[in-house]
Amino acid sequence: MSLPALRPWRSLSSKLLIAFTVAASVWALSALYFDVPIPWLRIPAACLYLLLIGAFVWLSRRNAKGILLWLGSLALVIAWWMSLVPTNTRPWQPDVAELPWTERSGDFITIHNIRNFLYRTESDYTPRWDVKTVNLAQIQGVDLFLTHFGSPWIAHAIVSFQFRDTAGNDTYIAMSIEQRKVIGQSYSALRGFFRQYELIYLVADERDVVRLRTNYRTGEDVRLYHTLTKPDDARRLFLQYVEWIERLRNHPQWYDAVTDNCTSSVTSYLAKNHVGGVSRWDWRSLLNGYGDQMLYDDGDLATGGLSFQDLSVQALINTSAKSLDAAKSPGDNPDFSRDIRRGHPGF
Repeated sequence: MSLPALRPWRSLSSKLLIAFTVAASVWALSALYFDVPIPWLRIPAACLYLLLIGAFVWLSRRNAKGILLWLGSLALVIAWWMSLVPTNTRPWQPDVAELPWTERSGDFITIHNIRNFLYRTESDYTPRWDVKTVNLAQIQGVDLFLTHFGSPWIAHAIVSFQFRDTAGNDTYIAMSIEQRKVIGQSYSALRGFFRQYELIYLVADERDVVRLRTNYRTGEDVRLYHTLTKPDDARRLFLQYVEWIERLRNHPQWYDAVTDNCTSSVTSYLAKNHVGGVSRWDWRSLLNGYGDQMLYDDGDLATGGLSFQDLSVQALINTSAKSLDAAKSPGDNPDFSRDIRRGHPGF
């Protein structure tokens, strides 16, 4: 190939190299700014690294030493960042103060620290942590709550397992994978890309984890879908959650907005075990705001013959959840889970 023909490729490679350098430098600066353990050192550390980047750029104009020094500094930042260790012993906010844990005897699993707070406002509540025993043989299926709170690309997913006893009564156990925040911290999508939060597999009553989002938080749209997950698959998924809960209890993990978020573990499990039509290569597995559309397209949702647009509108439960509080005793309404499902496909 002639030299003129190679020039476009050289130009492209140069642009890709510059883009990588800028992106890596921005990440390193952000990691120092957010994750240096001593707060007053964060800005000086980021400023010092920024000065080093300037010096390396100046040196690289003369020879390759600047590039090598920059790569070395980036490697040091990555090594330091990877060395940060998560823990379960911090001054946690009350709503994530207790980690769930389980005991198993045959088909019976006892879950400790099920959150069932009595809310008056989002920040004013009476903490209650319940203990409940469920029978794996009574699992009927899996429901999905999907909460949009801003961008349509991003949502929070809550998986709820349905159990039906011999008398025909239904019980629901909700699982919500969340950021575990310490006192003084607040939710931040940006900080979720760094080592700011530990991970928690929250087990909760729907009157807590769903009503919090429909009735007390503002700007959150909650949709409820019934999945077509078979009981055997639902049982295996429930046991996988139990395994995750016990693993996290003994081995804390960082929350990561890309690799360890509210849906990544579940979608990876479903794809790996060929449950439903979920594919790890579907872009909607990452941008989970469109996760309901992905499940609809894969044939994993009860639709009642509705188009996705019509199903999405019908699935919105904020208004019905608020009307239940107006009609019945807020918080302790034993029929909340049954009532919010009434009239939806699959229930």
